[in-house]
Amino acid sequence: MALTVQASPLPPAPRPEDIFSPAQWETLLAVADTVIPSIGCTGTADSSTTHLVSQPQFDALVSSLRPAAVEDESEAARAAVQFLGESASSIPGFKESMCRTLALHVHQEGLRGIKTILAGLNNFAVSFALTGSRTPFQHQPYHVRRQILSSWRSSYLPPLRAAHRALVALTKKSWVGSSPSLPLVLGFPNVPVHGATSESFPYSFLQFPAGDGPEIIETDVVIVGSGCGAGVAAKNLAEAGHRVIVVEKSYFFPNDHYPMSGCEGAFHLFSNGGAELSDDGSIGVVSGSTWGGGGTINWSASLQTQSMVREEWANAGLPLFTSSAYQTSLDRVCDYMGVSADFIQQNHGNSVLMEGARKLGYSAKAVPQNTGHQKHACGYCALGCAAGIKQGPAVTFLADAARAGATFIEGFKAEKVLFGRKLVKGKRVAIGVRGTWTSRDASGATHGTPAITRKVVIKANKVVVSCGTLESPLLLLRSGLKNPQIGRNLHLHPVIIMSAMFDHETRPWEGSILTSLVSDFENLDGRGHGSKIEAVVMLPNFFLPLMAWDNGLDYKTFAANARRMAGFISLTRDRDTGRVYPDPNDGRCRIEYTPSAFDRKHILEGIIGAAKIAYVSGAREIRSSSLAIPTFTRPETSSDAADEGVNNAAFQEWIKKLRTGVPLPTEQSMFASAHQMGTCRMGISPKTSVVDPTGMVWGTSGLYVADASVFPSASGVNPMITNMAITDVTSRKLASTMSHDPEVIKSRL
Repeated sequence: MALTVQASPLPPAPRPEDIFSPAQWETLLAVADTVIPSIGCTGTADSSTTHLVSQPQFDALVSSLRPAAVEDESEAARAAVQFLGESASSIPGFKESMCRTLALHVHQEGLRGIKTILAGLNNFAVSFALTGSRTPFQHQPYHVRRQILSSWRSSYLPPLRAAHRALVALTKKSWVGSSPSLPLVLGFPNVPVHGATSESFPYSFLQFPAGDGPEIIETDVVIVGSGCGAGVAAKNLAEAGHRVIVVEKSYFFPNDHYPMSGCEGAFHLFSNGGAELSDDGSIGVVSGSTWGGGGTINWSASLQTQSMVREEWANAGLPLFTSSAYQTSLDRVCDYMGVSADFIQQNHGNSVLMEGARKLGYSAKAVPQNTGHQKHACGYCALGCAAGIKQGPAVTFLADAARAGATFIEGFKAEKVLFGRKLVKGKRVAIGVRGTWTSRDASGATHGTPAITRKVVIKANKVVVSCGTLESPLLLLRSGLKNPQIGRNLHLHPVIIMSAMFDHETRPWEGSILTSLVSDFENLDGRGHGSKIEAVVMLPNFFLPLMAWDNGLDYKTFAANARRMAGFISLTRDRDTGRVYPDPNDGRCRIEYTPSAFDRKHILEGIIGAAKIAYVSGAREIRSSSLAIPTFTRPETSSDAADEGVNNAAFQEWIKKLRTGVPLPTEQSMFASAHQMGTCRMGISPKTSVVDPTGMVWGTSGLYVADASVFPSASGVNPMITNMAITDVTSRKLASTMSHDPEVIKSRL
């Protein structure tokens, strides 16, 4: 029986006229139709609007793209023709998706930049400078628009290069999320074919009546955020007998809303509609923003902190990380979530990684999963786990915190930490949090009207900030803290994605997402910096928008062939860092980070390793999210050359070219990050860190940080377990301290 998923409606899209003028929209949609064009036959389609191919080429495309899931050959052919004929602007929901992204998820500076380019393309003089023609862009025939757009990629004008990157990325994202024909040719079901649902924990959230003044409540400790660090802290503090309130800016969804669709999930489960781009557009940063934080949407990988990283941190003055106490916490959180590799069923992509590595003599291993000692072959967990088998904070730690008496508030946007007027021993004393609460509407929807909005002040003896690496430093800055280390030392584990296309259907979205890795390239500098090769989520909404775009025909046919692919990432433990800071207009998170040449070289070596694995596994074609890596197509070789393996001359020449020149130039590459660390890092001095070895913010009393932002440097592995273990140590110490704190005891009387 098919899994039935409850809808999670999106709020109404902003009005187009509130974003751009009609002429600007006409130009933008013309750009979109250049990125995702209609494809037709010479002599039968309008050359001014269509990418034309010969009849034999068109017939070959139809034959290759017919969905295998459609048994009737004529119906399958019609589906392929519909897909080829579809342009971006022909899709009813495409413009709405663009409106939502532009109005809600692009910062004002970026929106002004796009508006300036669109306005310039409608000005005769400016258009000539931008395109070489006084004819407005939208009035140009398709083949001219294609040439113009391609020229922007390598323009000597930085604004045009930025416009190319932004407009292509925006179009890909909106098209993949709104196309009715793409899922059909892929044979991609909206929900797992073998999915099942389970009952969620019955959370109860505090509600507040409408009112003019702030609602004031009191507690022992308030935890801001509900992710992996927050969940561990809430459980430990509540089970120690302390009054705990957990506040979360996003909302809870029960299991029967999972997995959400790509569009619903991007809005309800992730920060900034799915991703935040760095200022230079070189890297897209994906972070969770929902009840349970990143633990609700991660891929179950549960790796403990490696010895070389623990020793690096200990050598920086933090002996905790080489202590037995830290290992006890690592084991405790893993045991609690039932972390194990014993129940893994490797899907196609992970099997390719394991077997290909074996053929090359690489060191491959299974990645333990936090699935409660159960089998869990679900490729959709990045959009929420319907079965509730993934033991994230919402399933485990927060539920136990509730059983121990913790209370919860959803829809609470923390504005600042409150401090007492007097210094104690020269330190500012945290006394609570102030924020704005927004209720659900009468139907229970999270962004409907009418809804109650109310200021809320939570008075507390201790404040734990667990907003995540991107947001925790911003809350500290909004609260008036001045340490220049706040927001700096950002590590992102930047990745380049690689696809391997096979001659057969692989249905890569089926089965567990990340259950294997190759570690041969993890220590390329002798100091613990390098890359791991891992499998990647293959849901179309995640995978396809990140892949490199060269032209519309190529990209559309590539997208339709995703059903024959496996996907891998070269994930790098980055040495070099960036920072986060508040947008000067609206305070949202801005990211200043460019993958360095040092780290890009390591990423490239991981990609080459992944390509070798794909090649010995029989991949027909290898691509990536960087145009600096040309597509490799397997040569047709005679049977007597089959034993060459990766020694094939064409393959070796391709690798040689990859290592020539600048590694992965940022303007030709789309890097991605799902791991953010370090912006409130732990250390032994406020001159180099934000929190002390107990997790308390330097210069304060009673204010702690408990998330991956406290990592002294990049963890080198998926950060969930490291995050939980550090918080397990610091929150248990805090719980013990509070149990003997006269002020805490007095506040309960």
